[in-house]
Amino acid sequence: MILSDQTLSSEYRFLDANDPEGAFTVFLPRERDHEYGVDHFQDSFYIRTNKGAKNFRLMKTPVTATSMEHWTEVIPHRTDVLLEEFEIFKNHLVLSERSKGLIGLRIIPWDGGGEHYIDFGEPAYTAYISTNPEFDTAVLRFGYTSMTTPSSIFDYDMVARKKTLLKQEEVLGGFDAGDYQTERVYAAASDGAVVPISMVYRKGMKKDGANPLVLQGYGSYGYSTEATFNSSRLSLLDRGFIYALAHVRGGEEYGRQWYEDGKLLKKKNTFTDFIACAEYLAAERYTNADRLFAVGGSAGGLLMGAVANMRPDLFKGIIAQVPFVDVVTTMLDESIPLTTSEYDEWGNPNDKQYYDYMLSYSPYDNVEPKAYPNMLVTTGLHDSQVQYWEPAKWVAKLRALKTNDTLLLLKTNMEAGHSGRTGRFKRFQETAFEYSFMLDLVGIGR
Repeated sequence: MILSDQTLSSEYRFLDANDPEGAFTVFLPRERDHEYGVDHFQDSFYIRTNKGAKNFRLMKTPVTATSMEHWTEVIPHRTDVLLEEFEIFKNHLVLSERSKGLIGLRIIPWDGGGEHYIDFGEPAYTAYISTNPEFDTAVLRFGYTSMTTPSSIFDYDMVARKKTLLKQEEVLGGFDAGDYQTERVYAAASDGAVVPISMVYRKGMKKDGANPLVLQGYGSYGYSTEATFNSSRLSLLDRGFIYALAHVRGGEEYGRQWYEDGKLLKKKNTFTDFIACAEYLAAERYTNADRLFAVGGSAGGLLMGAVANMRPDLFKGIIAQVPFVDVVTTMLDESIPLTTSEYDEWGNPNDKQYYDYMLSYSPYDNVEPKAYPNMLVTTGLHDSQVQYWEPAKWVAKLRALKTNDTLLLLKTNMEAGHSGRTGRFKRFQETAFEYSFMLDLVGIGR
């Protein structure tokens, strides 16, 4: 199989492995807004497709007839379930489905009996189909992690329904998962949408409004914010912090519509969803505005810039990592390699409708004379995705216009690109710097 894809379309070519000198055949010609994936089993191809199915469905067709008129349905489209992935075994079909923001691994025997989901037993987690090179086996290898469970690899006997832990990320320093608790709550957005929040904290946390809390968000490109383990967070949790993830629109937690409701001319939903999550956490006394921090990077840095302009009063501090904050200027520059391919996400500002909408939320263009929270802005000199001058000019404008004396720090790493410094341990220096920013502001560790 050879795959060629673009943000909104796919095209596969296939070749019989018994004829390696033969010519590849196009499975189905590229068509805008049609994304599909193909696998082979016996005398059929199986196709995950969004044709007539926003959240994707599973189809099959004979190997000898790949055009759509020959396709038959195996798994139908569902408005409340996103079909993310499938894996074929000799005796089982395994589906990775996202429902209510969480991944379910669905086991379907080809003979029709014993269909079931793997039970993970936690309110917020991430699971995925791992590498399964063996076809004739009843064992599925999958990955699992949660905000309290380090990254783990399991073998699952699909007949006996038994999990076997093969490997788990080692966490030094006397870590005990039983010392921590994960929780999933829901905030109501201004238009009635229900936005999930996953969080972790040390057991014994009191909902008295006095806890420092970090709220992280992204919400772009259909990338779902996953409830995964991060050993670095333990440093904050053990000092009384709550760490929360806002599953805002622009991701795909609730399916494709959740993504489409946070892009193009609906992008502001991403920002108002995050604000709704912050308001909820304060109202429910997990924290208060004087101990609440917001964190996001890249397109999540755009989110940080937008909420800083829209509701600066909600946050004690904001950390914007390599933030995409000069939206209009960057999207008008077609010489930047990523620009034109990003039109499907943000819109083309050469079209006045998109220009005006971008201008209405672009963080740099909406800085105004008022009080802003404490802010730490980071960038890298060699960043090819968000060039360093975007956050630099944003910080300069903030310094010129903000009316209070809160901290405003710009840290430019002269050796880093978009993903931070390379090297096994250097990334921890960046994390420590950001944590120090927050710890200092709430008076911990002095």
